[in-house]
Amino acid sequence: MAKSSVNVPALCGQLIEDARKGVFKPVYLLMGDEPYYPDLVCSSIIENCVEESFKDFNEYVFYGADTDADTVVSAARQYPMMSDRILVVVKEAQLMKDIEQLQYYCQQPLDSTVLVVLMHKGRADSRKAFYKSVQKCGGAIVDSPSLKDYAIADWIVKYFRSRGLTITPDAAALMGESTGTELGTIVVETDKLVKNLPEGVDTVTVADIEKNVGISRQFSVFELNRELAARNAAKAVRIATYVGSAARFAMPMAVSVIFSQFYKVLRYGALLQRNPRPSAEEKAVALAGVNPYFYRDYDMAVRNYPLPKCMKVISILCEYDYKGKGGDGGDMDDGTLLVEMVTKILNI
Repeated sequence: MAKSSVNVPALCGQLIEDARKGVFKPVYLLMGDEPYYPDLVCSSIIENCVEESFKDFNEYVFYGADTDADTVVSAARQYPMMSDRILVVVKEAQLMKDIEQLQYYCQQPLDSTVLVVLMHKGRADSRKAFYKSVQKCGGAIVDSPSLKDYAIADWIVKYFRSRGLTITPDAAALMGESTGTELGTIVVETDKLVKNLPEGVDTVTVADIEKNVGISRQFSVFELNRELAARNAAKAVRIATYVGSAARFAMPMAVSVIFSQFYKVLRYGALLQRNPRPSAEEKAVALAGVNPYFYRDYDMAVRNYPLPKCMKVISILCEYDYKGKGGDGGDMDDGTLLVEMVTKILNI
């Protein structure tokens, strides 16, 4: 099962809907670097598989560090009492030392048992017998990859829409910078934000993010990107100095966000060199993942950083990505590295 060929949100949505209808697979293998979707599926199965009044007799929850395959299989091979099913859940299953031994149960699972194997930020080896046995018995496998930095803002927009809210593109970008790429963190921050919104408000703006999430757009990597695109040296250096002094600032994350922008500028510049008047479809491909709201920033950036200069920026970013990860950075802290990097970019 190639990860790139699976729409994980759609697959998990279907598994959750099936669970609500009382339709279950014999075995679920829920895993991946992003735990949000596997956790959602697991929670839905626990909520719907066994009636509340019969859970004491028919539901078993184990933790990988404290159990073994024999214990899990013994529970799974029991028959339900006054219920249609037994539910066996193994959380933190990546810590199970003999997880491969579960293959023997999966070769002949009981129709009356639902086995859920939940791995937190880990995955089973698809080349080994346990993974293959889940596939062969008609089980469900969810392998949830982490989202890329450039995809976070779009995910936030869609998530807010699912909550009946609208968030402006710049507010989504700012929130993504504050929360990082872990979807669970975004959900928690969204819950806090929604509780603090005035009654009747259904559109979230930058001002709401600044007030409730605790990040200022004026001093953020999001705004630093914009000032770099405009080649506004004074503002860019001032923002870099402020951002780099933050207690939780991490150079690799900042480089990743800035690289994402300039890589798109490079692609867009190459497109314009081939075709000075590209179609809307061609522009959307070159600026994949960019909300059209921000196209004007890229039009400005591509003028300020023609292809030769943009390639030099990419080279600088690669250099400081290496330094920020501990390679040949001397005694400079991350904040100093950021200011030095920004200054080099502006002086190209």
